[in-house]
Amino acid sequence: MDYVKLGNTGLDVSRLCLGCMSFGVPERGTHQWVLNEELSRPIIKKALDDGINFFDTANAYSDGTSEEIIGRALKEFANRDEIVIATKVYMRTHKGPNGAGLSRKSIMAEIDNSLKRLGSDYVDLYQIHRWDYHTPIEETMEALHDVVKAGKARYIGASSMYAWQFMKAQNVAERNGWTRFVSMQNHLNLLYREEEREMLPLCREEKIGVIPWSPLARGKLTRDWVETTSRSQTDEFGKTLYTSAIEADRKIVERVAELAAKREVTRAQIALAWVLQKAPVTAPIIGVTKMPHLEDAVAAISIKLTPEEVAYLEEPYVPHPVRGF
Repeated sequence: MDYVKLGNTGLDVSRLCLGCMSFGVPERGTHQWVLNEELSRPIIKKALDDGINFFDTANAYSDGTSEEIIGRALKEFANRDEIVIATKVYMRTHKGPNGAGLSRKSIMAEIDNSLKRLGSDYVDLYQIHRWDYHTPIEETMEALHDVVKAGKARYIGASSMYAWQFMKAQNVAERNGWTRFVSMQNHLNLLYREEEREMLPLCREEKIGVIPWSPLARGKLTRDWVETTSRSQTDEFGKTLYTSAIEADRKIVERVAELAAKREVTRAQIALAWVLQKAPVTAPIIGVTKMPHLEDAVAAISIKLTPEEVAYLEEPYVPHPVRGF
């Protein structure tokens, strides 16, 4: 496993980040396809054995049970000082007022709730899951700064938003002497490249770590276009992401399959190799529900696509509406 610094920090993270939305109690939350604790633990253990030290979850995944499962497994299988735990705040966790968002009240409550579920005194990376249009960014950034100064988080990061929003948050923090974001978790894959227009150049210029979600486009890049899975049939959010440019997307999927056959590797390895080579990506977040998924991801690190292969994969792409915010 290769290790790199997360953005302009001294934090060492593996070149792959294990996405823990795949783990939880299926009967809780909105994802019935997740793996329960018994099925999750062997994958978490194998990820650690393969050298992955970076784990990403969120307070809202499977009603908090994702954090509970990953917390118990990492406490048993790993040395806390060697692993990097990232979680997120923003999505709704309970009904009624103050059950979601990035207010000071919500952030202070949710960091404590996450730490309790994780069984840890701190998280390494605390991320805002989305932009909160109903809370002043000054309130959010000061609360996140206080979380860091209280020792409950080592670094803070952001997720899908517009580049102007990200820079506004950074400027607010800098003006007030507060902690700045060190990472951006955004939507990036061969079927969705809108982040190349502004966010990726911004992150490169500002030395921000980039940890993309859905690097395999919810699995669409790993199978024939018409093939479905139990997850794709029940993933309501995923159904909204890849419907605007079907013909162009289908061509890309076909080219991934063609190149994979030519190289005698899996489609997942080709698609993930493309993301790994896209500057300034630090570590794609991989979703794993079967052991071969993990094996493909690790193998992708060793695949180096030629400039001609990259151009061939990218050529059919057409502009897409903004998705995933």
